[in-house]
Amino acid sequence: MEIFGAGGTQGPQPIYPRLAAFSLDAGQAVHVSAPRDHVDISPLGQMLDGIGQLPEIRHERVEEIRARIASGAYETPEKLEVALDRMLDELLGW
Repeated sequence: MEIFGAGGTQGPQPIYPRLAAFSLDAGQAVHVSAPRDHVDISPLGQMLDGIGQLPEIRHERVEEIRARIASGAYETPEKLEVALDRMLDELLGW
C-alpha cells in the first residue's frame, strides 16, 4: 500500500481558481489600489459605545434627589419651566 499525502498524486493544487489571462495595449496604464477595510457599526453598537462612555453614576447625589422628590421639595415652578424649555428645544431640533 502506498500513501501519497494530502495532495494526492498531482501535488498541491491552488485553492482559488486561476485568473483569466488579459493583455494591455502599449501605453495603457494599469491602476492598482490597495484593498481597504470597511466597518459598519450597527445603531445598537453605537448606542452601547455611547453608554460605555457615560460618566460614573454618583449614587449619593441620586439618593439625595430621590429624597427631595419624595418630600415634594425638588420640583419647583422654575425647574419645571427649564425642563419644559429643554424638551421643546429638543423636539424642535434647536
